[in-house]
Amino acid sequence: MTGSEVPHAFRLAYVPGVTPAKWVRIWNERLPDVPLTLAQVAPTEVFGVLRAGDADAGFVRLPVDRTDLSAIPLYTETTVVVVPKDHLVAAAEEVTTEDLADEVVWHPLDDTLDWEKLPGQPAIERPATTADAIELVAAGVGVLVVPQSLARLHHRRDLTYRPVSDAPTSRVALSWPQEEPTPELVEEFIGIVRGRTVNSTRGRQQTPPQPKAKRKPPEKGTGTGKGGGARRGAGAGKPASGKSSGKNPRGGSGGAKGGGAKGGKPRRRP
Repeated sequence: MTGSEVPHAFRLAYVPGVTPAKWVRIWNERLPDVPLTLAQVAPTEVFGVLRAGDADAGFVRLPVDRTDLSAIPLYTETTVVVVPKDHLVAAAEEVTTEDLADEVVWHPLDDTLDWEKLPGQPAIERPATTADAIELVAAGVGVLVVPQSLARLHHRRDLTYRPVSDAPTSRVALSWPQEEPTPELVEEFIGIVRGRTVNSTRGRQQTPPQPKAKRKPPEKGTGTGKGGGARRGAGAGKPASGKSSGKNPRGGSGGAKGGGAKGGKPRRRP
């Protein structure tokens, strides 16, 4: 992205129970010049928001219609049953759907679990939302089976929850409208969710790679390497001032052996 371009905000939708704080923090660190806006959207409406272009991407719950939407599955949640704290289920560490056979199990209209057969006794009506079903459980009427994140989201002091080992699970995914090519900012967020590094080859690089510095060859005459050795050799060949360069220490000024004999007694004339 060049300095002349004015970045628009990246719009991220998410369904209740999903906590996008970790990915938002990384986004703000890597792209401080592009604001990220968040919008919590009901599970029944989030796909319409993406298709209408009112969000660039969104955290949703599977399944996703792959006809016009792309998706990356992220994680699977534990399913729990929400009950009053004095309920018999609260005494167990984990239960099964069979343990709920005699209970009224609420099935709100925004339920995110894909049931083949609903457990427990059928309720007279379906609450409009999970929040409404929580209120009924708090009033002592029935129980509610939901993903654990929703039980935490609607936490109350008078309620608790326990895992249901054989209940369907909810899978969270990142989804966005199918486009060719994928918009740059969407690609950036996909990289963050997938754990790509800041200098990944995909997406915008924040810091261009620096060329490796070349090692400089040693300079001649510095006393190291071949150049230094040659200079030392040249200096060693010159005799020091005031010192003889001959091999015979008795030869005076460096004359040969014969010269030393001529310098002895004079010859007699015949």
